[in-house]
Amino acid sequence: MYATRALRMFRPTARMMRPVPKEEQSAHTVSQRLRRLKRIPPELWPLGVVVSFAVSAAVYSSLRHFMTDKTIRLKRQNRLADAHHEAHHDAHEEGHQEGQKAEHS
Repeated sequence: MYATRALRMFRPTARMMRPVPKEEQSAHTVSQRLRRLKRIPPELWPLGVVVSFAVSAAVYSSLRHFMTDKTIRLKRQNRLADAHHEAHHDAHEEGHQEGQKAEHS
């Protein structure tokens, strides 16, 4: 009885004797990735079609809206006023920092 227990400890398990499974990320080329599309269940194809149509319609309508609506500001305008505002803002911050230093001294 004890001999079989001792022998069982050194025998490889059934899990170790099986071949190593292929990795999920083993496909490297485009053709290998396209072959993996066959593994997608047929029930998911209509879902993929509907989702891809919805995403493409959203992209189309957003781009069309951005291109046709002239009231949307896609670029910065009046950079001279922006530079003046930034200089005024920086001067205000410097004055605020000097005021804080005077309070702490």
